[in-house]
Amino acid sequence: MRRVVLGALAGALVAAFAAPAAAHVTVQPSEAISGTFSRFVVRVPNERPDADTTKVVVKMPPLTFVSFEPRDGWKRKVKMVELEEPIEAFGQEITEAVGKVTWKGGRIGPGEFLEFGFSARMPDGEETLTFEALQTYSGGEVVEWTGAPDSETPAASLTTYDLGLEEGQGQLAALAELRGGGTSEADDAADDDDEEEGTGTATVLSGAALLFAVIALVLAMRRGGTGATTA
Repeated sequence: MRRVVLGALAGALVAAFAAPAAAHVTVQPSEAISGTFSRFVVRVPNERPDADTTKVVVKMPPLTFVSFEPRDGWKRKVKMVELEEPIEAFGQEITEAVGKVTWKGGRIGPGEFLEFGFSARMPDGEETLTFEALQTYSGGEVVEWTGAPDSETPAASLTTYDLGLEEGQGQLAALAELRGGGTSEADDAADDDDEEEGTGTATVLSGAALLFAVIALVLAMRRGGTGATTA
């Protein structure tokens, strides 16, 4: 069983990192497990050959427990907003969330990109979160990344998947859930073989890699269960 799971994880990793990067403002990774804490980056490429990006403004969806990674040379300003309905998390009632974050003062030159990191708890349930962004260039041009997914200036989006984890469970718990509650003698024998071989593959995968792989595996299992196929 372990070999099957790890093989699927490795395949999902190759597919995830082989995908071409879109040349617009995005949030990476673009998939996450609901109810877990995850780290993301707002990836900002410079699409102009004769101007620098000097300011980035991102309108955030209603996320809780948001914190930001410092970025040398850039100043960050965060604007909080009141939630229409309070959110319950870890026994706390959350009444406000980050509404907008602005980075300015630095420069992203032609042919360059920069990533602004942040961490947040993903909301419960399955949904698509939208991050509208405004990118300002040194010449005064402002590109509004606020459109639909199929538009020329799409807003960044992030999809969360509900794996039925309990509050406080992390991404590694998702792997345990996939294996189920019990193991057969064959599974135990395979586990023993793996330990003797000293593969240690699971320990090498980073948290972000596990996230990609878990989601890809879950989606594949769901599709397989419904008889659907993908290209």
